Amino acid sequence: MFQKRLKFFRSILYLGDLCLVVVCWVGAYLLRFYYPIIPVTKGVPDLWLYLALLVLVLVVYAVVFQVMGLYRRPWAGISQTLWPVARTATTGVVVAVTLTYFVRPYDFSRLVFAHFYVLLVAAMLLYRPFLRWLWSRTHPEHAGEAVLIVGIEDLGRLMAQKIRQNPVLGLRIVGFLTRRPEMVGQKIEGLPVLGLYSQVQEILALHQVQTVIVALPMSSHETIREVMNNVADEMVDVKIVPDYYRFISLHGTVEEFEGLPIIGLRGSPLEGWAGVAKRLLDIAGSLFLIVLFGPLMILSALAVKLTSPGPIFYRQERMGLDGRVFQMLKFRTMGVGAEDETGPVWCQPEDPRRTPLGAFLRATSLDETPQFFNVLKGEMSLVGPRPERPEFIVEFRRKIPGYMLRHKVKAGITGWAQINGWRGNTSLERRIEHDLFYIENWSLALDLKILAMTPFRGLIHPHAY
Repeated sequence: MFQKRLKFFRSILYLGDLCLVVVCWVGAYLLRFYYPIIPVTKGVPDLWLYLALLVLVLVVYAVVFQVMGLYRRPWAGISQTLWPVARTATTGVVVAVTLTYFVRPYDFSRLVFAHFYVLLVAAMLLYRPFLRWLWSRTHPEHAGEAVLIVGIEDLGRLMAQKIRQNPVLGLRIVGFLTRRPEMVGQKIEGLPVLGLYSQVQEILALHQVQTVIVALPMSSHETIREVMNNVADEMVDVKIVPDYYRFISLHGTVEEFEGLPIIGLRGSPLEGWAGVAKRLLDIAGSLFLIVLFGPLMILSALAVKLTSPGPIFYRQERMGLDGRVFQMLKFRTMGVGAEDETGPVWCQPEDPRRTPLGAFLRATSLDETPQFFNVLKGEMSLVGPRPERPEFIVEFRRKIPGYMLRHKVKAGITGWAQINGWRGNTSLERRIEHDLFYIENWSLALDLKILAMTPFRGLIHPHAY
């Protein structure tokens, strides 16, 4: 029943999106020719010409909506929906515009396509939360599909929390089953413990359960076998939640290989289209920032050259994606040979190794601006965990379990840890927590948020010395 409900919800989304294509196409035609921003100079074309082209546009989007994975998580929030919607709308417009070159009885306005694209992205983003709200109103929790959770330990409780956080699924938890007699009649997460595993058949009948979710620890293999035997002849859907979530260090995945389910515990969220999108943002953003900060970078380079002997740039080995070492660029802020006696050490307040100009460059983060070229080369990203020196990493990975997981993405100029105050010689544990949070929750919207906050919370910092 759950799969049927999910399939129905996806179908409603899909049909609604196709209706939005029609509405937005007609709206784009009206905006261009009857409410134009740019004056119409060649007369108003017949609406029927654009309605004929709409057939082609509709066919294109009917295919694109399906192949772009837009309905994989139909109840996802706006931050997780923004990029898939924009990506899908962009692909559809590009394909449709390309195909018009092969069916050109008429020279169609490219501005109609531009208006259509903007309208479609906005409409699809507004449609999704509205549909989720409408679904939650018409399918309240008390009237949803009856679900029984087998297991009251951490995994069972977590499953109950997740179901309640997504009322749009239309699932209603009737209670739990346990192996402990003393827990029967108690409440977990505000829900009753209805009975023992051996009583599953009578509880299914009493509460008209439609879905059984088995959420037991890995040590309970024999219990799972017992439960499965007890429900073998029952007309209910059975789902098993594997107790591997505690081992999922980053982005978990579920795949199928020759009929066998495979669970990925350390996947990267930046695979496929997501990686392409982030790289495009890095290229466009680094080029823009190189132009924007170009005059300041030239002045900084001249100032470094004139105020202290030695090279303008300081190239330092840092560790990036997949543990690969690269040469990170900075403006030189210390005297030549500053670490000859001390070896690799953190910079300290009032560090005597700094030049007078270097102290200013570090305090204002201007010494980091040459890293825009590292981003352009693909060695770094605009947003990501800050790269560390290999000499320090040897100690960090020994002290902090899971430290190397931060190298599952490219190192960044700015990051979630930096805008939250964990920069420089601060708590390494807290920085790692923030870095892993960023990787686990990555989205293009999160990158844009971090970039927008960096000028206010990342450039000038008390620990930037």
